[in-house]
Amino acid sequence: MHNLPNLHLINPTIYNMDNKEIIKRIEQLKREKNAVILAHYYTRPEIQDIADYLGDSLGLSQEAGRTNASIIVFCGVHFMAETAAVISPNKKVLIPDPTAGCSLAESITGYELKKWKEANSNGLVVSYVNTTAETKAYTDVCCTSANALNVVSSLPKDKEILFVPDANLGGWIQKKTGRKLNLWNGNCCVHHKISADMIKQAAEKFPNADILIHPEALCSWDDEVLSMQNVYMYSTAGMVKHAKNSNKKQFVIATELGTIYKLQQDSPEKEFIPLNDKLICAQMKKITLEKVLDVLENETNVVSLNAELSQKAQKSIDAMLEIKG
Repeated sequence: MHNLPNLHLINPTIYNMDNKEIIKRIEQLKREKNAVILAHYYTRPEIQDIADYLGDSLGLSQEAGRTNASIIVFCGVHFMAETAAVISPNKKVLIPDPTAGCSLAESITGYELKKWKEANSNGLVVSYVNTTAETKAYTDVCCTSANALNVVSSLPKDKEILFVPDANLGGWIQKKTGRKLNLWNGNCCVHHKISADMIKQAAEKFPNADILIHPEALCSWDDEVLSMQNVYMYSTAGMVKHAKNSNKKQFVIATELGTIYKLQQDSPEKEFIPLNDKLICAQMKKITLEKVLDVLENETNVVSLNAELSQKAQKSIDAMLEIKG
């Protein structure tokens, strides 16, 4: 588990404000404090609406490094805010709810990875960016679902690859690259619910739709699913791009439901059908307008990391960002 800052109670007067008042005050504080709001696609619609940048793990990592803001308010789960703090050590990174965790990131610790790496001395560790800074510190190169294929394909062929922590994403990478990976048995509790049967049923029910699946899904390395027409494996940002540029009018979305809000915003004339209405990340939904306003006003819930740990983690993130794709 990540280390949490001391929690405090939100000023009750914030809860007496309506959303318009809260948003107006947030915009004012952003200007006064040179702050920027970064948000993940899985957050609530009202959080997506106030974001200066909306993206997936790769895009958010890149934006955290690019921004000239003094303060980053990171609307996402804790490991994502940690990554922003690693990339931008001279900026103050605030997380509206530091208890927003991730089953995938918490499925491996730095200690466990250290021991696994010691037992496989010829191996290179590729860590999905959905990991803690401690895990990244024992990683050779990070990847996201958007660039995983490029990252793995770039590594020396004579090296064993230890892939952590998502076994589903790793299995998909194996299928696509033909590269044998040693997989850690972790998963995202939301995407792990997406089975091959669910995809097959959706294909029968919506024969004219493109089915867009996140590679964290349980079915992502199922041969029958991969051979189906109109089935595409994408990072969240990849789904958004595909739907926006496609001539199709109907899409089945096999990822967290929050993504559909962005898809509808970009293409209101198209139909986006959730594969299952229970694909919800409760941790992402912890981020609220009230909590964003509170951390901006008080500059609380600062994401702080040990300098040595941060520097070690930085190397694996830099190695990822240097790879094109």
